[in-house]
Amino acid sequence: MSFLADYDAKKLENIIACNECEAIALAAGYHLATNKIGAVYMQNSGLGKSVNPLTSICDPEIYAIPILLFIGWRGESGKNDAPQHKKMGKITLPLLEMLQIPYSILEPDLIKVENELKKAYLHLTKIKGPYAFIIKKNFFQSYEPKKTKLNKYELTRKKAINLIMENLNNDEIIVSSTGYLSRELFEYRELRKKDHHKNFYNIGGMGCVSSIGLSIALQKPDNKVIIFDGDGSILMQMGAFSTIGKISPSNLIHIIFDNNSHESTGGQPTNSIAVNFPKVALACSYKSAILIKTSKKLTKTLKSLSKMEGPILILIKISLTLNSDLKRPNKKPTEYKEDFMRYLLNLK
Repeated sequence: MSFLADYDAKKLENIIACNECEAIALAAGYHLATNKIGAVYMQNSGLGKSVNPLTSICDPEIYAIPILLFIGWRGESGKNDAPQHKKMGKITLPLLEMLQIPYSILEPDLIKVENELKKAYLHLTKIKGPYAFIIKKNFFQSYEPKKTKLNKYELTRKKAINLIMENLNNDEIIVSSTGYLSRELFEYRELRKKDHHKNFYNIGGMGCVSSIGLSIALQKPDNKVIIFDGDGSILMQMGAFSTIGKISPSNLIHIIFDNNSHESTGGQPTNSIAVNFPKVALACSYKSAILIKTSKKLTKTLKSLSKMEGPILILIKISLTLNSDLKRPNKKPTEYKEDFMRYLLNLK
């Protein structure tokens, strides 16, 4: 993805989509307009998300739209990976077989890759419909992005999280998004050896954290619920803005940490540079929306939250740091869930 971003509009037309359904639809539109074959790259978690357009638009029995899928095989059997990838790793190939999408597992051999390309091209042009290339870990050579720009903001994700946590009452319920946000928050708690049970580390289901937080806020109206969201995550499920705004729980604070990147997967750019999140939130009936670029303003905002009615959006612009040394939560996800649920059930 970093390579494609560097050569965008030069050798290849690379459109950065917000989620895999959108990417499939873009490739379908490309084929309809040009009679050419589009390519979509994704992690296998995205395969689950894209089942609907693959079966109801692209399938040979519907519109027969050829798309070449490049699917990264997270959670491959026998390989060490994060727990949220294990189930999808097990079912990736069976799912493709159930969807009747033929596939090839690519090997790092140019002659073999060329043969697989010929096989794929025959299916794409004769049968018409999706064909998948399965990409194992370390298949591609490492690539140093040429266009990576470290955003010049005062706040880093770590500094912003530390400021937030130090200015809370410690009785808030926190729900954090997948990726480095949950890992950074986990490290904050781990260093202090306490209060993991007050957090829900949403390590999977990218884009779902805002809806999980909303539902918890509705069930616990006497407690502040704070969502730690990322720009890539909220862009995946922007419809959640309207649901939050319509229901308008007064105890909900929605914080977006925006570094214009999918940092945990290599720092590839998101589309957040084109979005004014505070205006979107206000248009969706959030009570307040605040843009923050400095620690001074963040501290001032945090001290005033007790006087404000939710839902509140706080957009924090942070630097892109590309920190890959963050620890992951070290217990089973179910253990964290059970601790978190016990905490919630003991609240008023």
